[in-house]
Amino acid sequence: MGIGRAGKRSLILLTAAACAASGATPAWASEIIARNASRVTLKANAKGEALVSYSEAGKVKNLLVWGAVNAIPPTTARAQVAFRLDYAGGWGKYRSATYAKTFADGCARYDGPPLPLLVTACKAPDGSYWALQSWERMLPNLGLAPWTPKQSVRELHASHWRGQLPTLEVYTDWVYSKHFHHLFGRFTYQGQPVFGFRSTSTGVPLDTFGRNVYLDTLDSAYGPGWKRENSFLAQAETGSFCYGFYPHPPYPGYPKGVRPMGNGKRYRVTASGPGVTPLVVWEGAGQPDYDASNPAHVALEARMNTLQRELAGPTGRCRIN
Repeated sequence: MGIGRAGKRSLILLTAAACAASGATPAWASEIIARNASRVTLKANAKGEALVSYSEAGKVKNLLVWGAVNAIPPTTARAQVAFRLDYAGGWGKYRSATYAKTFADGCARYDGPPLPLLVTACKAPDGSYWALQSWERMLPNLGLAPWTPKQSVRELHASHWRGQLPTLEVYTDWVYSKHFHHLFGRFTYQGQPVFGFRSTSTGVPLDTFGRNVYLDTLDSAYGPGWKRENSFLAQAETGSFCYGFYPHPPYPGYPKGVRPMGNGKRYRVTASGPGVTPLVVWEGAGQPDYDASNPAHVALEARMNTLQRELAGPTGRCRIN
């Protein structure tokens, strides 16, 4: 069966930076810097720093961000690159109460690749890019509407990079004797797979390299519009992933009642890039129900089975039929 079944409860990554700090602190989930932020602005200087100003819970905040760019390949020798964050706007790093007010902004117009979920972005004096993206990552799975404030929180993600963005390859076919719709793919960065070395049994990363991918479905049995289907882990060594659309009993803590198969007209896959690289999104069409008398369906399934074996490698844990 597909690894997507490992997501049998809502994946909650309790790794966001604290809302306020008197000193400079490391951000191990480096891209998440605020929640439900408004009036967001971005500045960058020639020292490799960014200043993010925003309002949160009615308070104006100035966050100084520095210390990381891009990402390194997965390794057990060191942690992934991470930002340093000073929620006191420069007091933690410089012991200056006026640093945010005198910040030497050198942000030029953004001319990099298109970014999904974009709030604002700019080009720093050294040619690197800074970006802020906003995302409802914590939505409940299985097409359910949020029933707690935490599930509908909108996270603000910061990124800093040069060169190419991470890549999501995603394909669709059928699984379990073609009775169920199926999605699979691979997450890579600079030609290297994105993966971690430790995770919980439900697929929550336990190191700084692991990444979940989040699947949304459009106009499905859950109703019209986009709904969160599930979230699952990019597999070790290959960065591959897979997910079958099956009926689901309620997950722990979820409302009662079996949820229907959530396959839809279109799918959207979102992931946080490794290190401090941006959020990336893939979107594509779903498949019709499998028809064994349709030569195009038979040929597509054969091609996809071959491709999935190539992506997952010999140790892949995804169902291939």
